[in-house]
Amino acid sequence: MAVPLDAEENERFSSLALFFVLFPLIISFLTSYYLKIKRITAVHETIVGLFAGMIVGVLLRLGPLKPVREMLRFSNTIMLNVLLPPIILSSGYELSQSKFFRNFGTIITFAFFGTFISAMVIGTIIWTASSLYLLRPHLSLIECLIFGSTLSATDPVTILAIFNTYKVDPQLYNIIFGESILNDAVSIVMFETLNTLRGSKLTLSSLFSGTTIFAAVFSLSMILGIMYGLACSLLLKHTKLALFSELECCIVMLVAYTSYFFSNSVGMSGIVSLLFCGITLKHYAYHSMSRKTQRSTRFFFHTLSSLSENFIFIYLGLSLFTGDHLVYRPFLILFTIFAVIVSRYCAVFPIAWILNKLSDMRTQHRYNASSGLPQPPTFQIPRKYQLMLFWAGLRGAVGFALSEGIDGPNAYPLQTSVLVAVVITVIVFGGTTAQMLDVLEIDTGIENQSDASSDTEEDIDQLTWGGSAEEGQSHAWYRDASVEPNDAPTTEVDTNEVIPGFDGSSSALSQAIVAGPGGLRNCTTDELDEQADVSVSDSNLSARDVIDRANLIFRDGEWFQRIDERYLLPMFSNTVANRKHEQRKEYLTARRQSSRITSSNVSQARAVPHDTSADLEEQNGRISPGKNKLH
Repeated sequence: MAVPLDAEENERFSSLALFFVLFPLIISFLTSYYLKIKRITAVHETIVGLFAGMIVGVLLRLGPLKPVREMLRFSNTIMLNVLLPPIILSSGYELSQSKFFRNFGTIITFAFFGTFISAMVIGTIIWTASSLYLLRPHLSLIECLIFGSTLSATDPVTILAIFNTYKVDPQLYNIIFGESILNDAVSIVMFETLNTLRGSKLTLSSLFSGTTIFAAVFSLSMILGIMYGLACSLLLKHTKLALFSELECCIVMLVAYTSYFFSNSVGMSGIVSLLFCGITLKHYAYHSMSRKTQRSTRFFFHTLSSLSENFIFIYLGLSLFTGDHLVYRPFLILFTIFAVIVSRYCAVFPIAWILNKLSDMRTQHRYNASSGLPQPPTFQIPRKYQLMLFWAGLRGAVGFALSEGIDGPNAYPLQTSVLVAVVITVIVFGGTTAQMLDVLEIDTGIENQSDASSDTEEDIDQLTWGGSAEEGQSHAWYRDASVEPNDAPTTEVDTNEVIPGFDGSSSALSQAIVAGPGGLRNCTTDELDEQADVSVSDSNLSARDVIDRANLIFRDGEWFQRIDERYLLPMFSNTVANRKHEQRKEYLTARRQSSRITSSNVSQARAVPHDTSADLEEQNGRISPGKNKLH
């Protein structure tokens, strides 16, 4: 029995415990700095943090500081209430919404059905092994399903960081990212729902009841988060909080966290509420904020998320050796890892096959509806992307945090198995991602056009649009406090002079500007991803656009975008700022594409021998009609 510490000793040991956590955190970030300047991408800082935590855990285990070891024992409360919310909020706030809604059907399918399949497959494999007496603790079916739900969520933090470094195709990045942030929420709600069935006989009626509870909790939590986000958007729109950036920034942060804790307090899922609150704040409230608050919130949320992610992996490494309740059962651990791999296979390849078949049917439907007019192919998930999705199935700290809620006589072996499975998948799958990109020959070096107006390009933004981001000023019209945001004069850029055919409308979510043989032109988002370099005449393009919009309004997310642009954005957001934001994105995207074409032509001119320069001039004349030829 532990001897109680007096106040002075408790303070001293608490400080020492925090030191043993913060020092590895510093080492992790310094290592990250070294990896970045040396351009070493095979190892990520989270893996370094994991090993640093393991080393500190071994030292504490072998040393005499037992009070410190007990203080550093994994806490489910700290994990779910302190460390996880910043990651979820940053994920929702930094979500590329145009890409998310463009792949909405694919992401939702993987997040919901994939998570459900993973939980069922893991639970079934463990239950079968237990029934065949291959495992020492005999587990009931409901225990196995609860265990499966803890490991059903993916946490590809390491893989996504490597994707960012290599600039992997944004389509693949956003599918993995969207799936991961949603299936965290799905797995938490599923775990809580299955826990309500503990002790009862598992029947068809109880399964139907559990499904109903799951749908109700998820839906109500999502509605609560959206309501908080919309309320904050209205507050920022109809007040002049933008004149006081510090207050505005504090209110945005507090509203987001209030949605989390309120949802938890009323029996809903705080993670789901926080996620959708973050998405709503970015979509509606963001354009009513001052420029300083826009930058501050993005920077602060991202910084907190980075700290939390690294802290979590250090925490996991520590927990491998500081937990006195860990019970290692080798066969249970091996079956758990095997079940995780099989479940990921079942959650990726069958779903991808079904989605590709539906995509083929949709393309055929469009072809028939257009009376034989050629149609751009809809997005397919190629085999190499499916393999990368499978490889991105590493488990994270959410699973271990949920496992702390497992009760019963078999709780300790199950919690230990979850922890080991998380650590092994992070090291094996996360540590070999860079090599898998080469093995699968996945395209890299692709610029994400949806980030054209991110805060990393504010200098370009100011040069292009004028004005400066002074404190307390969202846009130039904030210099006059008597001018309301929606009544503010708007200086529109004559984009027709820069981009032929560009109408300046705020439809960036459903359209983009790409370069083709006929110069810069408008195209649908499917064409942007699949046929950006295909030669198509302007007349055929217009016909395809008309048919596409007439027959496929309910394509992934497009129906919501239409309602959003017509009704919701004018009601909840600063439409002037939003329109300028979307035009700025389209302008910068077009300028990037134009610059890329110019660079390509110059490179070709240098590569072609002198006696073929006339042919090159003819080629350039065909590519860019009306432009001066290269000499």
